[in-house]
This record gives sequence, structure tokens and C-alpha cells, in this order.
Amino acid sequence: MNQRVIPLRDLEEERALFGALDRNLHLLRRIYKVEAMTRGGAVRISGAPDAVSDAARALDRALERIRSGKVLHESDVEALFRRADAHGQSNAHAHGEHGHGNTHSAPSSNDGAGKLVEPRSENQARYLESIQANTVTFGIGPAGTGKSYLAVASAVQFLRSGQFRRIVLCRPAVEAGESLGFLPGDLAAKINPYLRPLYDALNDVLPRGQLKRYMEEEIVEILPLAYMRGRTLDGSLIILDEAQNCTNTQMKMALTRLGARSKMIVTGDITQIDLPGNKASGLITARRILENIEGVGFVHMSRGDIVRHPVVSEIVHAYAREDELHAQHAAQQHGEQGHPTSHHGPADAHGHQGGHHGNERRPAGGEGTEDRPRRDAQRDDGNIRPRGRPH
Repeated sequence: MNQRVIPLRDLEEERALFGALDRNLHLLRRIYKVEAMTRGGAVRISGAPDAVSDAARALDRALERIRSGKVLHESDVEALFRRADAHGQSNAHAHGEHGHGNTHSAPSSNDGAGKLVEPRSENQARYLESIQANTVTFGIGPAGTGKSYLAVASAVQFLRSGQFRRIVLCRPAVEAGESLGFLPGDLAAKINPYLRPLYDALNDVLPRGQLKRYMEEEIVEILPLAYMRGRTLDGSLIILDEAQNCTNTQMKMALTRLGARSKMIVTGDITQIDLPGNKASGLITARRILENIEGVGFVHMSRGDIVRHPVVSEIVHAYAREDELHAQHAAQQHGEQGHPTSHHGPADAHGHQGGHHGNERRPAGGEGTEDRPRRDAQRDDGNIRPRGRPH
């Protein structure tokens, strides 16, 4: 068992590093599987050699930020811990396969309001890299993986750097399994409930009052997907959110709005398709037919990338298990109906079982629950490969 001692300058630095009730100290123990305690103005870490080295590297990185005078929230320290862990896993994998190290750097941004916006997992880092490198990036994953938030943060960063003249955010106006009925007010009031998540993300990454000014000057435009038809968007960063609720026709229409010097980010969760009448999801179709086009990138996230409350990850996993059980039960019933007199014939030996088809690669950091659509959504049997940039 190895041990490492990292000195702290004062009590204020300790509080900034570990937060209220030593929340991030507990997190450090959980992520790196080490023993860690503060005593005598220092952090003492003990455990397996590799785990101690990784945990110490995460602490050094967080302390470097704190000592440089940057304001870090507790969530920012957590992000640094998790990202350092993802780097450690990636580098260990590279050493095991190739015999040499592999470093990975991803872009981060500061929203201008003092809050650090940075990837919290390896897949989120790949997502930001794809946004930088590709004309169109698809971010596909379960709820809470930061798809929309990182897209909006990237858009604001692009806008401020002068790379684009405006941001256009849109999403299909599809209700989540229930009808809202008649909505009062003018058009803006009627569509506002569907677009509220985009407003929330923008308000979080823009200083107070700036979003209102941007919208008045049409630098930022938020609209339902139906209003995109017939437009050509030049010099724009376009975000299509909740794209799993686009039909094939809507997805084609949205993607073909790209004008000169524009970029598009498409986000969606194919486990939460709310299209009526079991219509095919345009996101699933796009994933199947566009993956080999130059300038189009696909990044798949999993429950390991969820950055909301920790219980959200467990909820996503529980629903995924339930869907798997229903799929297995349906497959068994289908087999019994197809072969009523025998359960051991040649057809059964070929194994018509539920599960993944083809040579689909899973994303780092979890089980890829987003690739198991709920049972009333369309089935996608294509050989899908996430297209992250190599590192």
C-alpha cells in the first residue's frame, strides 16, 4: 500500500478544495478507491499505487486552479476529479495496448459569469472536440449527460470569439406523453413551455440581462423546429435539441438549413422518444445513414456521463434493465408462438435473442443505455460506431 502527503496552505484552501462537510473528500475516496483524510494542514492519501498516483494528480490539478485565483464551485472541483479519473483510465488503457502513454486534451470554456464550463467525463471531452472539429455533431445519450448544456456553452464561446454571428436554437414541439391542451396567449407564449429548457441553459451561461439584449438584437434566436423550413442560416451556430422527437422529414429539413460558415449541434436521447403513433425517429435514421460523411461526427454518451444528482444515473440504469427484461420476455413469447411444438429445434439454436446487433462499439464510462430504445420506439439494427476523434 502506497501513501502520499499533499500539503495545504491554510484552512481556506482546504474549504475551497473539499467543500461543505468535506463533500469532495468523500468523492475523491469513492472515485479513486483510496483512503483520504486531512490532518495537520495536509491531505494524506493511501491505497494501491496507481490509485494513489491518480488521486494525487487530481488534487494537484484542483489546487493549481485554486492557487491561480480562479473561483471554483464545488461542482467544478468534482468535474476536475472526474475528468482526471477519465484521463487516468484512458492512459492506462493506452499503456496496456500500445506500451506508451496517451495524453488527451479537451477544450473548456468560461461563460463570462465566473463559472467554469468544462467536460466532466471522457465522452463529454470527445463531444466538445467533435463540436470544434466537425460541421455537424450529434450528441446522443441519456438524460443528464450535459448534451444540451455543453452545446449551449460552446455556442456562446463561438459567438464571443467572433466565429459566428448568431446562435439559433430549436427543438420539436412534442409533448412528453400527455396533452397540454389549449394554451393561452400569443404565439411566443404558446411555444415557450417547449423551449424553456433552452432558455434555462442560456440563462446559466450568460450574465444577467445579456440574453435579453442578444434576443432583442436577434443575435440569439429560439424557435420551434417547424419555423426552420425555408430558411438558409449563414454564419450561424445552430443547436437542434431533443432531436429524437424529429421525424425523418423534419430531421432532413433541419440538417439542410446549414448555410455558409455555419455549424450545427444535434442532441437527443433515443430512450425517450415521444413521437405519436410509433413514428420512426429521425435521429435513429440519421445515425444509421450519416455516420460515414466527412464533417459529421457522432458522440455517444452513457449513464457514466450523467452529471445530475447521482441517483439519476441509478434511475436511468433501472429503467434500462426493465426495458431489457421486457424485450427478453417479448422475444421468448415470439419464439414460443413460432415453434409451438418444440423448444430445442434448429431455429432456436440460432438464438433469436434480444440485445445489440452488428459490431457496435460502446462508449467509455458506462453501459450505453441510450442505445436501447424503449420498446415502443423503432428498432435500429445498423452497425453503429461512435465517431470521436482519436487520441
